[in-house]
This record gives sequence, C-alpha cells and structure tokens, in this order.
Amino acid sequence: MDKPASRFLSLDVFRGLTICLMIIVNTSGPGAPAYPWLVHAKWFGFTAADAVFPSFLFAVGCSMAFAFSRPVPTGAFTARVLRRAALIFLLGFLMYWYPFVHKVDGAWTLIPFSHTRVLGVLQRIALCYALAAFAVRYLSPAKLAVLSVVVLLGYWAILLGLGDPAAPLSKLGNAGTRLDLIVLGRDHLYRKDGGFDPEGLLGTLPATVNVLAGYLAARVLKTSAEARRAVAQLALAGLVLVAGGLAWGLVFPIAKKLWTSSFVVLTVGIDLLALAGLALALEGREPNPAARFFQVFGLNPLVIYLFSELFVITLRQFEAAPGVDLYAWVGVNLFQALVPGALGSLLCAIAYMLVCWLLGYVMARRGIVVKL
Repeated sequence: MDKPASRFLSLDVFRGLTICLMIIVNTSGPGAPAYPWLVHAKWFGFTAADAVFPSFLFAVGCSMAFAFSRPVPTGAFTARVLRRAALIFLLGFLMYWYPFVHKVDGAWTLIPFSHTRVLGVLQRIALCYALAAFAVRYLSPAKLAVLSVVVLLGYWAILLGLGDPAAPLSKLGNAGTRLDLIVLGRDHLYRKDGGFDPEGLLGTLPATVNVLAGYLAARVLKTSAEARRAVAQLALAGLVLVAGGLAWGLVFPIAKKLWTSSFVVLTVGIDLLALAGLALALEGREPNPAARFFQVFGLNPLVIYLFSELFVITLRQFEAAPGVDLYAWVGVNLFQALVPGALGSLLCAIAYMLVCWLLGYVMARRGIVVKL
C-alpha cells in the first residue's frame, strides 16, 4: 500500500531548497562578481549554479508521483495537464514581457511583442511537464527508463548529425539553435547570447528526462515497503549516474546551456544523492527549524519564483541615483559598503531571498496554497 504523501518531508524540503537556491543564483548582489560556483558555466563545464534548474525539474517529477496516483478519466487528465502547462507557459512569457513598457526618447511606450522572448525557464517547465505527464500516464516505470535512455542517446545523435559539421556543439552551430531560429526567429530568443536560447525547443527533450527521473525516484520512495532500502537504492543509483555522467562528459561535454545528455545524467545523479540524504535525515522525524524554513518555499514554489523575478525587475525600474537602479544602489551602498566583494554580493542575494521567503511564510500562515 502506498504511503501517505504527508510523510515525505524530504520531497517538500528538496523542492523548497531548489527554489531558495534558484533565487540566490538569479539575484546575485550588484557591485562585485559573485562567487564562481554561483555563476553558470559559460559553455562547457559545471558549477553549483548549473544544478539548480534541473533539480527543479526533478522536483516537478517527484510531485507527479503523488498528483497522478489517483485514477482520472483520460479526457479530464488531458484537459488538466494541457491547462496547467498552458498557464505556466503564459506566466513565463508574461514574466519576460514585464514591465510591458519602456522609455523611448523620454516617452513610455509598449514593448513590442515582436521583440519579446517566447521561451524561458517557466516555459521549459511547462513543456517538460506536459511531455512527462503523458509519458507517465501511458508507460510503465521500466518503459519510462527505456524512453529516457532513447531520448538522451537520440539527442546526442541529433546534435552531432544535424548541427554545423564544423562545430555541432557551438552556440550558433548546434541543431537546437538552428531549430529556434527557424521556428521563432532571433527577436524572440534570449538577448544575451547572440541568437542562442538556453531554454530552446530542442533542449526540452533531454530536460524532460530530469522530470521523468524525479517521478521514478519519488515512486521508489512512495511504494517501497522498507524506507532504508529505498534510500539505499536511490543513493546507489545516484553514485552510478554521477560517475556515468562524468564519464560520458569526456566524449559529450557537460553543458547546462546546451542541456547535453551527460549533463542530464550528472544532475539526476546529484539529485538522487541529495534526495536520499534528505530522506535519511528527515523521514520519520518531526520537522526541524531548517526543514520548516524550506517547506515554506516548497508550498508555493511557482508563486514565489514568479515574485522573485518580477519584484527584482520592478526594483530595477526605479532610479535611486542618476543611472543607478534601486536594486543596484542597495547592493553597492549597503552590502558592498559593509562587506566588499563576493561575500557582499552573496549576502545581498540572501537578503533578497529572505524577502521572497517572507511572502511564502505569510501565504503558509494563512493557509494559501496556489495550485495552477
């Protein structure tokens, strides 16, 4: 018999920890470079920051193991999945369009849709969620594992076979960028990489494997009769996958922006180890203060993430000094003045993260849980 979902404190804490780290990585304090491990690898390579987004996708898959445990008619299931995916995608698109207006020659004017990014973090979550949901609906765990292997190998073959023969893994020569430019056009892609979008369409396929891995991992915890045995299985699988991802990276480089298959294997391994560690430390015990802190993020992850992105954009719309926005002013004149360098940048990001946590705490205290 399945265990009640409320027992799995480790899953809630894992999801909350991911959101917490995502905010810190995305809002490093101005005025000094962040610690290198909090900055995404420029292309090939791996940093702690690179593990955050795939961990969120893994957490999405973990939630599926519980959300999809009750029988639902096919029509209702399809409508529910498509509605949720569409809403998350729309919120992501509106987030990138926000604040919707900008100044041109001193006058406020609407930011044109023709120059708005279509893809992004929430959009990738939406697409991966939809693809994984239908896979979970119709395939057994064994077939999901086989599908994951096929997708990762197929993605490797597509990149090598359909990209620029001279540089198939380059930013502008990879098959994913070629697809994005054809389907969406340069003006709807990420602005800072010259036509390459790190959340492009093709990369959604391997990213979906992170979701499927989360589902399979949570299912092991949920259905296992022996908790310690399940934790040991997750830890062993995590070690094997970390080693496998590093080995694969020797021939298919680890790259978060390209979401290479070796990157998927490595990050799934890391997430399995993290989840196993949290389960060992937390399951069967009352939540400690640290667990309660991260639970706040885990209750409303999408709302808190959206707030974290929109609020910092809003702060950057106001000038605290000529040519200096409000967030930059606080980062430089408060945190850098007190603690110069990377530590000051980190403390600024932590302070901002705590502001976002406060929103989640107020929502939790009032019993507000937003389910899209």
